Amino acid sequence: MHVVAEDIEQSAKSGKKKRSFWLEFPLLVAVSLLLALLIKSFVIQAFYIPSESMENTLLVNDRVLVNKLVYHTRDIERGDVVVFSGVDSWKGEVDLPEPSNPVAAFFNWAGTVFGVVPGEKDYIKRVIGVPGDVVKCCDAKDRITVNGVPLEEESYIYPDDKPSGRHFEIKVPEGRLWVMGDHRSVSYDSRSHQGDPGGGTIPVDQVIGRAFVIVWPFSRATTLPIPDTFSQPALQAAGAIGGGAPFLLGVAGAMPLVLWRRRRLLKRL
Repeated sequence: MHVVAEDIEQSAKSGKKKRSFWLEFPLLVAVSLLLALLIKSFVIQAFYIPSESMENTLLVNDRVLVNKLVYHTRDIERGDVVVFSGVDSWKGEVDLPEPSNPVAAFFNWAGTVFGVVPGEKDYIKRVIGVPGDVVKCCDAKDRITVNGVPLEEESYIYPDDKPSGRHFEIKVPEGRLWVMGDHRSVSYDSRSHQGDPGGGTIPVDQVIGRAFVIVWPFSRATTLPIPDTFSQPALQAAGAIGGGAPFLLGVAGAMPLVLWRRRRLLKRL
């Protein structure tokens, strides 16, 4: 009888554990989704690549991770691969059907959170020009130039693609960026929006973050560094002149005042 009683007690405990697990499971799912949403909103987000516009750097069905904090610590740089929102501005490169019901809408949202479904209005492009840059196509050797400095782009643009396929020259306005896809012949980028406000450039505040690594498929896992062509000393010098000019002019303007005040103090002494 004692053994039977123990068996009954263990069965009861086992039943309670099973019921407890199924009661806690929805909570675990909810907490997991909440954490994923918080991470997606503020730290890192996965994105699905739906088009050919960044080949061969990024292929259709690749998944990349996007750092959403990096531009709180540094400025957007030439050569960065960025994800940005085209809501109320650019038309999406891939037409996606609207969810037919609330359940489909939920799974579409969840798929976007985890980077298995593309966002219709999210773009991924490479930054070619930052505020103040003069971006031009093309020089005598058919190269895009930034502030007169030619870009050697063979390492990342699609094989046998021309750097542009069309001529343009634009000075990037303050607070905006000139962006292009690496597969130039199929990319719907800044060149295709030159008739829009901003002359094809995108607002800096629409940038979601920097794509820094391919995570899927595992066979293509790699980082996405800035190509060497954007590290040319002449290009960096040109950027420094443009970006640092207000500061340098401010220093130059303040120096006479500082010297004048020092002279007055010395006379008083």
